[in-house]
Amino acid sequence: MPVYEYRCPRCRGRFSVLVLHIGQQVEPRCPRCQTTEVQRLFSRFASPRSEEEQLESLADPSMLADVDENDPRSIARWARRMQCTLGEEVGEEFDEMIEELESGRWPEEEGEEEGRSEAADEDLGWA
Repeated sequence: MPVYEYRCPRCRGRFSVLVLHIGQQVEPRCPRCQTTEVQRLFSRFASPRSEEEQLESLADPSMLADVDENDPRSIARWARRMQCTLGEEVGEEFDEMIEELESGRWPEEEGEEEGRSEAADEDLGWA
């Protein structure tokens, strides 16, 4: 049973239509403005990959090519890409940490008042 996606040029809304039988005639109607003058979109699809293929893609040096380890926003973009590549939920704490990085701040460690400590930099080999 295919699901077709449409875009309404009038209200710019997107919506999906479930088709029960291939070849079934469908007259899609925008749920927002009720027009039938809509455009069919090409749907995104996922190609299943083995765990080995996922790990190989993580080892690709190009994944780190644009990462600036001194820029929290750059680290956040990289972490989001890793999350998408793995396709797994990583939890609320991870999301909170990424949001802090995206705002331009380094996550605070316990006992640390603000920013990154030099000891943490040395532990990571950044100092």
